[in-house]
Amino acid sequence: MEQLLQQMEKELVGQRQNIRLLVAALLAGGHVLLEGVPGIGKTKMVRTLSGLIGGESRRIQFTPDMMPSDIIGHVVFNMQDNRFETIKGPVFANLLLADEINRTPPKTQAALLEAMEEGQVTIHGVTYPLPEPFFVVATQNPVEYEGTYVLPEAQLDRFLFKLTMQYPSHENEKQILLQHVQPTGGQKTRQAPICSLDDILHKRRKLQDVVVDDSILEYITTLIRKTRETKRLLLGASSRAGIAVLMASKAWALLDGREYVTPDDVKMVARPALRHRLILAPQVELEGGTSDHIIEETLAAIPVPR
Repeated sequence: MEQLLQQMEKELVGQRQNIRLLVAALLAGGHVLLEGVPGIGKTKMVRTLSGLIGGESRRIQFTPDMMPSDIIGHVVFNMQDNRFETIKGPVFANLLLADEINRTPPKTQAALLEAMEEGQVTIHGVTYPLPEPFFVVATQNPVEYEGTYVLPEAQLDRFLFKLTMQYPSHENEKQILLQHVQPTGGQKTRQAPICSLDDILHKRRKLQDVVVDDSILEYITTLIRKTRETKRLLLGASSRAGIAVLMASKAWALLDGREYVTPDDVKMVARPALRHRLILAPQVELEGGTSDHIIEETLAAIPVPR
């Protein structure tokens, strides 16, 4: 896993934390919503990950005219054999890149999100399990809302993390440009996978061995309940949000080479795990407040377990 992280950091300059959170979500068995303006490497991050792990990866470019059958598949009549055949859609992959998920209508979004939640799809009354592991990374543009369909809160809650990608620093941007100046000697060859699907599934099973002290459970529980008590939020975190923070903390600890969770692990994953599950009060939005600010203030007000 460390080799995987190092190789991704070479390809994606200045995105170390988002890379580690993306891999942590993969180990935790969750899915990721990746948000950022166009042209800062959202798609490249996912395609780099798909090239470094084994298995099958697919990409769907969402459009307003896309139907659920374009994702999960459909049944056609084979006139030559005189029988119906099931054509499986691109959702049958180990890593699925759902590009610009907010550009497709709600019924198509729901078809993908149902597959994310259940790990299976139903085509004409027949249920088909999805491959293991099944990892969805959906991207969306936070700036352009014309012709888009905003994901409702109930569907956002299906994502383990919401990661935000910002513009790179001056030095990192220069490094990105330098990568395109160096002669490559022709078209870049695809690198062999560093990590296999069996490695990922083995790491997932090791999550069960990560120790979580009762004080850490109390810490997470207090954090979740505090978000429901503040008047700065219309909607606080759910119990599913608490489970997300717990599983993400265990995955982060595992990536760090430890078999126990610390309060720092909880602090690291709290913002990406909670920011899309909270609804701000109107006055907070008018004041320019964000979910990240409220999460940080809530963490600062809770005593850290020793």
